[in-house]
Amino acid sequence: MAVSYKELGLVNTKEMFAKAVAGGYAIPAFNFNTMEQMQAIVQASVKQKSPVIMQVSKGARNYANGTILRYMAQGAVEYAKELGCANPQIVLHLDHGDSFELCKDCIDNGFSSVMIDGSALPYEENIALTKKVVEYAHAHDVTVEAELGVLAGVEDEVVAEESHYTKPEEVVDFATRTGCDSLAISIGTSHGAYKFKPEQCTRNADGILVPPPLAFDVLEAIEKQLPGFPIVLHGSSSVPQDEVKTINENGGRLPDAVGIPEEQLRKASKSAVCKINIDSDSRLAMTAAVRKYFNEHPDHFDPRQYLKPARENMQKMYEHKIVDVLGSNDKL
Repeated sequence: MAVSYKELGLVNTKEMFAKAVAGGYAIPAFNFNTMEQMQAIVQASVKQKSPVIMQVSKGARNYANGTILRYMAQGAVEYAKELGCANPQIVLHLDHGDSFELCKDCIDNGFSSVMIDGSALPYEENIALTKKVVEYAHAHDVTVEAELGVLAGVEDEVVAEESHYTKPEEVVDFATRTGCDSLAISIGTSHGAYKFKPEQCTRNADGILVPPPLAFDVLEAIEKQLPGFPIVLHGSSSVPQDEVKTINENGGRLPDAVGIPEEQLRKASKSAVCKINIDSDSRLAMTAAVRKYFNEHPDHFDPRQYLKPARENMQKMYEHKIVDVLGSNDKL
């Protein structure tokens, strides 16, 4: 039996995005797989009074189980109320849906927003698939994110060797014909913790890799074509070097992991970019805390002991993103 997201207390992205575009900030879209991640996301968003998108990839859904995730999302809404948020603005979103069937299944199981990623398909096939998902989703008051242009990198099942910037001249035709509610574009962000090869970067005075800048000219051209239309950036983790350092100092091996500089994301979030996806940074924050804890307490084995600092470290990172990068604090 189908379950509506409204029964779970969730919201779709329509009003949220309109406010973000008008207000010059971006909504955090945090991927989650575990209870600790979910708790940290809710704690951070309530404390900073931020709307939030809780994202689930196809891989995360397989890992955690769709039914459990549905109740976790409902639990997130109730937990936010318990923490003092009278009217939580929480979206449950499918990240990188790759088929109509998957999107439909998520919509029928309480998701309030879905992404259909047909970016690897020929242009007309991407339009046809996206339009089919939009028609089903809109019949259930669910919002749809589509993708035009291809991001490089690896994230769960999403693998692309090279990126192809979104072509500004295609966006009006694509958005009009599909009826999508927001559009993920490619302007130089990339999936994973290894977003760029060392030879694509320069090194600063400290020897840290500095990636090539985002293509703000492409973003501006897209904004001119689609004024006020909600734009989404994927692959936007910044790969904080302090977390990478902690991991490497405590037995990890992450050489040359590099992300998108936060000042560039701050600049993007003041434009029509109203949703910024962050996944790898959460994984790094969690792993850094766990590795450090095990190094300092090799005799401990209770998961609560090492997952508590992991949860605290993730919450700190989420709050930092909300306040210092996206500007979505105090928007509830």
